[in-house]
Amino acid sequence: MAKKGHPSARKAKKPPTVGTGGHGRRALEGKGPTPKAEDRSWHPAGKRKAAKERLETAKARHGSSTPSPRRTVRPLVSDGELVTGRNAVIEALRAKIPATTLHLATKIDMDDRVRESLALANKRGIPLLEIPRPELDRITGPDTVHQGIALAVPPYHYPHPLEVADKAEKDTKNPVFVALDGVTDPRNLGAIVRSVAAFGGSAVIVPKRRSAGVTATAWKTSAGAIARTPVALAANLTQTLKAFQERGYFVIGLDGDAEGFVPGADIAESPLVIVVGSEGKGLSKLVTETCDMVLSIPISGKAESLNAGIAASVVLYEVARQRWVKKNP
Repeated sequence: MAKKGHPSARKAKKPPTVGTGGHGRRALEGKGPTPKAEDRSWHPAGKRKAAKERLETAKARHGSSTPSPRRTVRPLVSDGELVTGRNAVIEALRAKIPATTLHLATKIDMDDRVRESLALANKRGIPLLEIPRPELDRITGPDTVHQGIALAVPPYHYPHPLEVADKAEKDTKNPVFVALDGVTDPRNLGAIVRSVAAFGGSAVIVPKRRSAGVTATAWKTSAGAIARTPVALAANLTQTLKAFQERGYFVIGLDGDAEGFVPGADIAESPLVIVVGSEGKGLSKLVTETCDMVLSIPISGKAESLNAGIAASVVLYEVARQRWVKKNP
């Protein structure tokens, strides 16, 4: 008899195991037909369908628009600003924005814009102050091209985003908004406002923190478009985007690393919010997770990225182009 532990010793038999009972056969049966793209919540088509359903629900509950309570938003800047440049000044005067003084350089080269600015200021009773050009250089700053004219205006008062949406939904079937996430250069803000005005957008939304505000530089870059296109202030950008989604808006984020491309996406059918991030950091994590779709703009390898102003212009043009094609098949 072999000793215990010897290689020839018999090993105790294992108890019988439970059989599969046909588990493998059932696994081979599959999970049924693949759901349609619009029935998959994570698919872009499913997100578009959800946005349409939110829009229909909002209309059924509140009519054509969702009224929002009036809110008072404090200005982003505490001091008044100087609107400089002939185009910016005349647009501000035409829009009848509040103004305190019109500064004019002595011996200025008069043209039609300057003459109309003087006439509008005189009609509204805005005081005219003629000062030497070096003094105008000093008060406007060394990097400002004022063209011999500057308009002193009180701080810009930002409307609430949902109040702007109420007005836009009464005037336009599918409004378009551009929201900025981390864009701190006022020149980009001014350029984006100008593009929004050019392509029929309703407004620009900026967050209360870490964002460019409506300054003299923004007024200058917008060529006066801020007088016609409001800049709304969001206390919390993520919550504001969610509020727009509840009203049926489709929220699109722009990211250079996204797999989907703007030209191939159907983004013209519903009300839109286009979210643009900073050139360096892009969109924040929370904003990216909130967006219904994140797209990129195809560019050649000669440029690493587009700045916020150009990126917004490209997408606004594509939206306008798609809508024009649908109206003019």
